[in-house]
Amino acid sequence: MPTPHNSAGKGDFAKTVLMPGDPLRAKMIAEKFLKNAKLVNEVRGMYAYTGLYKDKPVSVMASGMGMPSMGIYSYELFNLYDVDNIIRVGTIGGISEKLKLRDIVLAIASCTPSTYADQFGLPCRPAAAASYSLLKKADEAAASLGKQVNVGTVLCSDVFYDESDSLAEWRKMGVLGVEMESAALYYNAARSGKNALCICTVSDCPLTGEECTSEERQDSFIDMVLIALETAVS
Repeated sequence: MPTPHNSAGKGDFAKTVLMPGDPLRAKMIAEKFLKNAKLVNEVRGMYAYTGLYKDKPVSVMASGMGMPSMGIYSYELFNLYDVDNIIRVGTIGGISEKLKLRDIVLAIASCTPSTYADQFGLPCRPAAAASYSLLKKADEAAASLGKQVNVGTVLCSDVFYDESDSLAEWRKMGVLGVEMESAALYYNAARSGKNALCICTVSDCPLTGEECTSEERQDSFIDMVLIALETAVS
Protein backbone atom coordinates (compact mmCIF):
# COMPACT_ATOMS: atom_id res chain seq x y z
CA MET A 1 0.00 0.00 0.00
CA PRO A 2 -0.22 2.08 -2.04
CA THR A 3 0.30 0.56 -5.50
CA PRO A 4 1.69 2.20 -8.67
CA HIS A 5 -1.93 2.81 -9.71
CA ASN A 6 -3.67 3.55 -6.43
CA SER A 7 -2.67 5.92 -3.62
CA ALA A 8 -5.36 4.69 -1.21
CA GLY A 9 -4.31 3.22 2.10
CA LYS A 10 -5.40 0.06 3.83
CA GLY A 11 -9.02 0.35 4.87
CA ASP A 12 -9.83 3.25 2.53
CA PHE A 13 -12.16 1.11 0.43
CA ALA A 14 -15.50 -0.34 1.50
CA LYS A 15 -16.19 -4.03 1.00
CA THR A 16 -18.30 -3.21 -2.06
CA VAL A 17 -17.06 -0.98 -4.89
CA LEU A 18 -19.06 0.36 -7.81
CA MET A 19 -16.89 0.64 -10.93
CA PRO A 20 -17.87 2.84 -13.85
CA GLY A 21 -15.38 3.08 -16.67
CA ASP A 22 -15.42 6.87 -16.76
CA PRO A 23 -13.65 8.75 -13.91
CA LEU A 24 -16.16 11.60 -14.26
CA ARG A 25 -19.02 9.17 -13.75
CA ALA A 26 -17.30 7.96 -10.58
CA LYS A 27 -17.11 11.56 -9.39
CA MET A 28 -20.76 12.14 -10.24
CA ILE A 29 -21.88 9.04 -8.34
CA ALA A 30 -19.90 10.04 -5.25
CA GLU A 31 -21.17 13.60 -5.26
CA LYS A 32 -24.80 12.74 -6.03
CA PHE A 33 -25.37 9.60 -3.99
CA LEU A 34 -22.74 9.14 -1.27
CA LYS A 35 -22.84 10.98 2.04
CA ASN A 36 -19.52 12.31 3.37
CA ALA A 37 -17.71 11.03 0.27
CA LYS A 38 -13.93 11.12 0.62
CA LEU A 39 -11.53 11.08 -2.34
CA VAL A 40 -9.13 8.18 -1.72
CA ASN A 41 -7.37 7.97 -5.10
CA GLU A 42 -6.70 10.22 -8.07
CA VAL A 43 -3.57 8.61 -9.54
CA ARG A 44 -3.76 8.77 -13.36
CA GLY A 45 -7.10 10.52 -12.96
CA MET A 46 -8.80 7.30 -11.83
CA TYR A 47 -10.94 8.86 -9.14
CA ALA A 48 -12.02 6.72 -6.19
CA TYR A 49 -14.28 7.74 -3.34
CA THR A 50 -15.65 6.14 -0.20
CA GLY A 51 -18.77 7.37 1.54
CA LEU A 52 -22.09 6.26 2.96
CA TYR A 53 -25.24 5.14 1.21
CA LYS A 54 -28.15 4.56 3.57
CA ASP A 55 -25.58 4.77 6.38
CA LYS A 56 -23.55 1.87 4.98
CA PRO A 57 -20.01 2.30 3.54
CA VAL A 58 -19.78 2.06 -0.25
CA SER A 59 -16.91 2.96 -2.57
CA VAL A 60 -16.86 4.00 -6.20
CA MET A 61 -13.80 3.89 -8.45
CA ALA A 62 -13.24 4.26 -12.17
CA SER A 63 -11.88 1.26 -14.07
CA GLY A 64 -10.85 2.94 -17.31
CA MET A 65 -11.56 1.35 -20.69
CA GLY A 66 -10.85 -2.21 -21.71
CA MET A 67 -9.85 -5.45 -20.04
CA PRO A 68 -6.21 -4.50 -19.30
CA SER A 69 -7.32 -1.47 -17.30
CA MET A 70 -10.18 -3.27 -15.56
CA GLY A 71 -7.81 -6.16 -14.93
CA ILE A 72 -5.33 -3.97 -13.04
CA TYR A 73 -7.80 -2.09 -10.85
CA SER A 74 -10.10 -5.00 -10.02
CA TYR A 75 -7.11 -7.23 -9.21
CA GLU A 76 -5.73 -4.69 -6.78
CA LEU A 77 -9.10 -4.07 -5.14
CA PHE A 78 -9.80 -7.78 -4.67
CA ASN A 79 -6.33 -8.91 -3.67
CA LEU A 80 -4.64 -5.92 -2.03
CA TYR A 81 -7.47 -3.81 -0.62
CA ASP A 82 -9.70 -6.60 0.74
CA VAL A 83 -12.70 -5.67 -1.40
CA ASP A 84 -15.29 -8.46 -1.55
CA ASN A 85 -17.69 -7.21 -4.24
CA ILE A 86 -17.23 -5.16 -7.40
CA ILE A 87 -20.26 -4.01 -9.38
CA ARG A 88 -19.47 -2.57 -12.77
CA VAL A 89 -21.86 0.21 -13.78
CA GLY A 90 -21.12 0.97 -17.39
CA THR A 91 -22.41 1.32 -20.90
CA ILE A 92 -23.06 -1.37 -23.46
CA GLY A 93 -23.84 -1.46 -27.14
CA GLY A 94 -27.16 -3.17 -27.64
CA ILE A 95 -27.06 -6.07 -30.10
CA SER A 96 -30.31 -7.86 -29.33
CA GLU A 97 -33.42 -6.72 -31.14
CA LYS A 98 -35.11 -6.72 -27.72
CA LEU A 99 -32.98 -3.80 -26.50
CA LYS A 100 -33.39 -0.07 -27.02
CA LEU A 101 -31.42 2.96 -25.82
CA ARG A 102 -31.23 3.29 -22.01
CA ASP A 103 -32.36 -0.30 -21.34
CA ILE A 104 -30.52 -1.98 -18.46
CA VAL A 105 -28.63 -5.26 -18.77
CA LEU A 106 -27.53 -7.58 -15.97
CA ALA A 107 -24.70 -9.67 -17.42
CA ILE A 108 -25.10 -13.22 -16.19
CA ALA A 109 -22.07 -14.27 -18.26
CA SER A 110 -19.51 -12.81 -20.63
CA CYS A 111 -18.13 -14.44 -23.77
CA THR A 112 -14.90 -13.07 -25.14
CA PRO A 113 -12.31 -13.68 -27.84
CA SER A 114 -9.69 -12.16 -25.53
CA THR A 115 -6.65 -14.14 -24.37
CA TYR A 116 -6.93 -12.59 -20.87
CA ALA A 117 -7.68 -15.93 -19.20
CA ASP A 118 -4.66 -17.65 -20.77
CA GLN A 119 -2.57 -16.36 -17.85
CA PHE A 120 -4.22 -18.94 -15.58
CA GLY A 121 -2.67 -21.87 -17.46
CA LEU A 122 -5.89 -23.85 -17.87
CA PRO A 123 -6.47 -26.37 -20.68
CA CYS A 124 -9.32 -24.20 -22.01
CA ARG A 125 -10.71 -20.76 -21.32
CA PRO A 126 -13.10 -20.86 -18.35
CA ALA A 127 -16.59 -19.41 -18.38
CA ALA A 128 -16.68 -15.80 -17.24
CA ALA A 129 -19.76 -15.61 -15.06
CA ALA A 130 -21.34 -13.21 -12.59
CA SER A 131 -21.71 -14.05 -8.91
CA TYR A 132 -25.21 -15.40 -8.38
CA SER A 133 -25.59 -13.69 -5.02
CA LEU A 134 -25.03 -10.25 -6.55
CA LEU A 135 -27.13 -11.06 -9.61
CA LYS A 136 -30.06 -12.14 -7.45
CA LYS A 137 -29.81 -9.04 -5.25
CA ALA A 138 -29.62 -6.76 -8.29
CA ASP A 139 -32.66 -8.37 -9.89
CA GLU A 140 -34.57 -7.95 -6.63
CA ALA A 141 -33.36 -4.36 -6.24
CA ALA A 142 -34.53 -3.51 -9.75
CA ALA A 143 -37.97 -4.98 -9.02
CA SER A 144 -38.24 -3.01 -5.78
CA LEU A 145 -37.41 0.19 -7.68
CA GLY A 146 -39.90 -0.63 -10.41
CA LYS A 147 -37.17 -0.87 -13.04
CA GLN A 148 -37.18 -3.46 -15.81
CA VAL A 149 -33.91 -5.25 -16.52
CA ASN A 150 -32.68 -7.69 -19.15
CA VAL A 151 -30.66 -10.63 -17.84
CA GLY A 152 -28.40 -12.51 -20.22
CA THR A 153 -25.02 -13.02 -21.85
CA VAL A 154 -22.85 -10.18 -23.14
CA LEU A 155 -19.84 -10.02 -25.43
CA CYS A 156 -16.63 -8.55 -24.02
CA SER A 157 -14.44 -7.27 -26.84
CA ASP A 158 -10.88 -5.95 -27.02
CA VAL A 159 -11.82 -3.88 -30.06
CA PHE A 160 -13.99 -0.75 -30.09
CA TYR A 161 -13.68 -0.01 -33.82
CA ASP A 162 -14.43 -3.57 -34.91
CA GLU A 163 -14.07 -4.23 -38.66
CA SER A 164 -14.99 -7.92 -38.41
CA ASP A 165 -18.73 -7.36 -38.95
CA SER A 166 -19.46 -10.16 -36.47
CA LEU A 167 -22.05 -8.54 -34.20
CA ALA A 168 -24.97 -9.90 -36.21
CA GLU A 169 -23.56 -13.40 -35.71
CA TRP A 170 -23.27 -12.85 -31.94
CA ARG A 171 -26.90 -11.71 -31.93
CA LYS A 172 -27.86 -15.08 -33.42
CA MET A 173 -26.28 -16.66 -30.32
CA GLY A 174 -28.57 -14.68 -28.05
CA VAL A 175 -25.92 -12.19 -26.91
CA LEU A 176 -27.57 -9.02 -25.59
CA GLY A 177 -24.81 -6.51 -26.18
CA VAL A 178 -21.11 -5.71 -26.43
CA GLU A 179 -18.83 -3.95 -23.96
CA MET A 180 -15.14 -4.12 -23.02
CA GLU A 181 -14.59 -4.90 -19.32
CA SER A 182 -16.87 -7.65 -18.00
CA ALA A 183 -14.74 -10.73 -18.75
CA ALA A 184 -11.64 -9.42 -16.99
CA LEU A 185 -13.71 -8.49 -13.95
CA TYR A 186 -15.42 -11.87 -13.83
CA TYR A 187 -12.17 -13.78 -14.26
CA ASN A 188 -10.43 -11.77 -11.52
CA ALA A 189 -13.35 -12.29 -9.16
CA ALA A 190 -13.33 -16.04 -9.76
CA ARG A 191 -9.57 -16.29 -9.32
CA SER A 192 -9.62 -14.35 -6.04
CA GLY A 193 -12.72 -16.04 -4.64
CA LYS A 194 -14.66 -12.76 -4.63
CA ASN A 195 -17.90 -11.51 -6.20
CA ALA A 196 -18.60 -9.46 -9.33
CA LEU A 197 -21.52 -8.27 -11.41
CA CYS A 198 -21.85 -6.03 -14.46
CA ILE A 199 -24.88 -3.74 -14.68
CA CYS A 200 -24.88 -1.84 -17.95
CA THR A 201 -27.08 0.69 -19.70
CA VAL A 202 -27.53 0.59 -23.47
CA SER A 203 -25.75 3.69 -24.79
CA ASP A 204 -25.90 2.81 -28.48
CA CYS A 205 -27.14 0.16 -30.88
CA PRO A 206 -24.27 -0.47 -33.32
CA LEU A 207 -26.37 -2.51 -35.74
CA THR A 208 -28.86 0.35 -36.19
CA GLY A 209 -26.64 3.38 -35.62
CA GLU A 210 -28.66 4.76 -32.68
CA GLU A 211 -26.62 6.33 -29.86
CA CYS A 212 -26.71 8.58 -26.81
CA THR A 213 -24.55 11.70 -26.51
CA SER A 214 -21.34 11.66 -24.43
CA GLU A 215 -23.02 13.94 -21.88
CA GLU A 216 -25.92 11.51 -21.53
CA ARG A 217 -23.47 8.65 -21.06
CA GLN A 218 -21.71 10.52 -18.25
CA ASP A 219 -24.59 11.99 -16.30
CA SER A 220 -27.96 10.45 -17.02
CA PHE A 221 -27.71 6.69 -16.50
CA ILE A 222 -29.11 6.97 -13.00
CA ASP A 223 -31.33 3.87 -12.86
CA MET A 224 -28.44 1.38 -13.08
CA VAL A 225 -26.56 3.30 -10.37
CA LEU A 226 -29.54 3.11 -8.03
CA ILE A 227 -29.86 -0.62 -8.69
CA ALA A 228 -26.15 -1.07 -7.96
CA LEU A 229 -26.30 0.97 -4.75
CA GLU A 230 -29.34 -0.91 -3.50
CA THR A 231 -27.51 -4.16 -4.30
CA ALA A 232 -24.44 -2.95 -2.42
CA VAL A 233 -26.33 -2.31 0.82
CA SER A 234 -28.79 -5.24 0.67
